[in-house]
Amino acid sequence: MVSVAAPSRKKQAPKGAGEGGNALSRATLTPRQQQALDELGKDRLVQMHRRMFLVRSFEQRCEQMYQQRKIGGFLHLYMGEEAVGVGMLSAIEPDDYVTTSYRDHGIALARGIPPALLMAELFGRVTGVSRGKGGSMHFYSKQFNLLGGHGIVGGQVPVGLGAAFTAKYLSSGNVSLVFLGDGAVQQGTFHESLNIAALWRLPAIFVIENNQYGMGTAIDRASAVDDFTLKAPGYNMEGVCVDGMNLLDCYAVIKDAVARRRDEPSPLLIEAKTYRYRGHSISDPATYRTKDEIQRYQKVDPIQQMKGLLAELGWLGEAAAKALEKEVRDEVIDAVNFSDQSDEPDPSERTMHIFAE
Repeated sequence: MVSVAAPSRKKQAPKGAGEGGNALSRATLTPRQQQALDELGKDRLVQMHRRMFLVRSFEQRCEQMYQQRKIGGFLHLYMGEEAVGVGMLSAIEPDDYVTTSYRDHGIALARGIPPALLMAELFGRVTGVSRGKGGSMHFYSKQFNLLGGHGIVGGQVPVGLGAAFTAKYLSSGNVSLVFLGDGAVQQGTFHESLNIAALWRLPAIFVIENNQYGMGTAIDRASAVDDFTLKAPGYNMEGVCVDGMNLLDCYAVIKDAVARRRDEPSPLLIEAKTYRYRGHSISDPATYRTKDEIQRYQKVDPIQQMKGLLAELGWLGEAAAKALEKEVRDEVIDAVNFSDQSDEPDPSERTMHIFAE
């Protein structure tokens, strides 16, 4: 009999959290981060920073619109997790597949879908990305190969698996990125999909956005392990953990993974350790965590980290940063105005895009 020591149950925080400042600077760059920086260059990295700020500004405006009752139903905000979506989706091609959960605003924006179409969807307008019938949890775009936000916990994982099967069956060289939360790891669909992906050697990259809580339950109360990469060896696949508060790390891990899977498909499990600043949904006051905990993570805020690094490199000065932020806020306001002026779906829309006898 072989005895294996149990893994530590100590809760993990991102590197640099609680150290009194941002973790990312020229002096602290790892070789992988430096390589990503060199590859991306000034213009592209500034655009990625802009997209992260767009996600943050969009979500802040969504919060306001919900309070004004222009948005109804469920609303799950992505604030704090921007580096994961923007970093990883910047490393794939337009014809690769993306599937995600109900926290899909940031993923859709990172995929390049115009904010006006997304805000209109939240307003329930026919100009929305799902023609006003999907709402917050169900963004979908065939044009951008976003195979939907999915409201059923873990329900998107087999969909992304199917896309990976399509890629291999057609020998297209594409990959399928499947985003899920830490709460979905315990679902049967997750384990079944990983098993099939490994068995059939499919180009599926499963990304666990571990924001430390499944609804209001901390991972150490819901999971026997807090290192989700330990799930990977059980399905004979590689597992990688990445700092989900670091844009360069998130970009680098996918860039490398995709490059190795274009010609030789195989699955991969990635755990991105990140954090959400708001509650699980708009109705969640998040009283199950302390202000000190939130502040520790805000010290390694992905947007502020990148803004500081760009300033240090001389790639985005104070005046340029302010201009960029104003431009983004104006774009989000334009999205709200577009949505306000758009029509609601005609009643005939109820029977469109439905498969039934």
